Amino acid sequence: MNKQYRQIDAPTDVLSFSSDAIDPGTGVPYLGDIIISLPSAQRNASNSGHALSDEMQLLIVHGVLHLYGYDHDTKRNKDSMWKLQGEILAGQGVHIEV
Repeated sequence: MNKQYRQIDAPTDVLSFSSDAIDPGTGVPYLGDIIISLPSAQRNASNSGHALSDEMQLLIVHGVLHLYGYDHDTKRNKDSMWKLQGEILAGQGVHIEV
């Protein structure tokens, strides 16, 4: 999927697909979809020495931040995104280094 949607021929752990749709039943904006690669998440957790559940929370937060327009394409953007990501995770009781 990474190759198909991002033209990067390598595995990735999370992909986010934003949407401009509005839920017709509620009128609430639909942010989009997040796809997580379980094998990549398992590998990340194992390599980093933390629980898979913590890795999944990290990837969900990371994906949602992308849906809100955050990116890590520059050092400044990455620092900002990583800081917010860490704050959100800490609020959930997840303390992992990324």
